[in-house]
Amino acid sequence: MSKKIVVLNGSPRKNGNTSALVKAFTEGAESAGHTVTEFFLDSMNIHGCKGCFGGHSSRECPCVQNDDMNVIYPAVKACDVMVLATPLYYWNMSGQLRTAVDRLFALEEGEGNLLRGNGRSCALLMAAEGNGFEDVVQYYDHLMEHLKWENLGHVLAGGNMNVGDIQGKPEIQQAYELGRSIQ
Repeated sequence: MSKKIVVLNGSPRKNGNTSALVKAFTEGAESAGHTVTEFFLDSMNIHGCKGCFGGHSSRECPCVQNDDMNVIYPAVKACDVMVLATPLYYWNMSGQLRTAVDRLFALEEGEGNLLRGNGRSCALLMAAEGNGFEDVVQYYDHLMEHLKWENLGHVLAGGNMNVGDIQGKPEIQQAYELGRSIQ
């Protein structure tokens, strides 16, 4: 059965190492018959969460803020699988991705929780200069537990400083296989 997959790409480099992982994952998922929609967050106008608790999940635009999250919300509501893709910044996700993830909270507010549960699953793709992924993986695991989403796993590619460093490394094939393995 074909799945709808949403990728939130939190890299600031459109052709960087994280994006190479996303490309490989997308090729694998599409070869398995799935539909992939990628949002390159760095080119979008997304503001930080205001913590106002004014969101209403059932509205077409669930957040009180009017920005590019309004394009992301419908895709997330309709997706079966979400992929969080990011470089490692100070033992965490990039600000671009963290901001978008925080703003997804609007889908948990109001008339019904349209984010938590619902049979969704998620994967994590990361590239980094170093290898200090433990803290961000712990955060990701907690997020999956909170959202009640199936954790499909992750591809963590360390040792990739410059654009293109990831080419030819096993993590590219791992990302492809992860995309292809979605059922």
